[in-house]
Amino acid sequence: MRVVVTRPQHSGERTVRRLAQMGHEALLLPLAEPVHLVEEAWQALLDTEGAIAVTSAEAIRVLALLGSDLAEHLGRPLFAVGRATAKEAANLGFTNVVISEGGGGTELAALISGHAASLAKAPLLYLAGHPRAASFETRLAELQLPFRTVECYRMLDIVPEDDSLRRLFIDRNVDAVLLYSHQTAQRFFGLSFVQRNREIFTETRFLCLSEAIAEAIPAAMRLHVDTADMPNEDRLLALLDAE
Repeated sequence: MRVVVTRPQHSGERTVRRLAQMGHEALLLPLAEPVHLVEEAWQALLDTEGAIAVTSAEAIRVLALLGSDLAEHLGRPLFAVGRATAKEAANLGFTNVVISEGGGGTELAALISGHAASLAKAPLLYLAGHPRAASFETRLAELQLPFRTVECYRMLDIVPEDDSLRRLFIDRNVDAVLLYSHQTAQRFFGLSFVQRNREIFTETRFLCLSEAIAEAIPAAMRLHVDTADMPNEDRLLALLDAE
């Protein structure tokens, strides 16, 4: 299958390699790029103690830029969404990583509530991005778990040239588009090229990591939408084999 991956460059390249190994023709279409706020992350670590939470591997990549300065913080408990994020944290040297494998922010908050002792001495430090879904912070508040949010990266929109999009979607048919976040779906369907050429997507499958992402697809374009039964890439890519 010919598959378009709408992820930032770093994570998208990894997905493209996986798809190629599966026998698909994978094409990368980054719609955002990260700006790392290293100083903000460093100051947040200095100002806090105790547990850290991350809902994206991008936050781990920011911490990686701290180099040897990070060493004294590697023993802090770190709660992460997904195996890929947890693996990056472990590879960086964090020794106490707790993984929420089966969901997103809401599930991570529930997991943390079962480790309340980690928050006994200090509020949870949430190293976040912008923009982001509100579910994690909302659920933490509902569970009355103390936390502090610090934005350590921002995602800036990338608007591809129409010529590039024409080569991608018109010169040859695309079988599937992979959507990994609500914000990315909004960026994709907000592209003027997509809005002007909706008819070329009538047979395209839009494969979404979660129901929240699927909700960002315009009603008129929801002809072939599938959602992973668990919000992880393994289950998302499995949809390519499901007809």
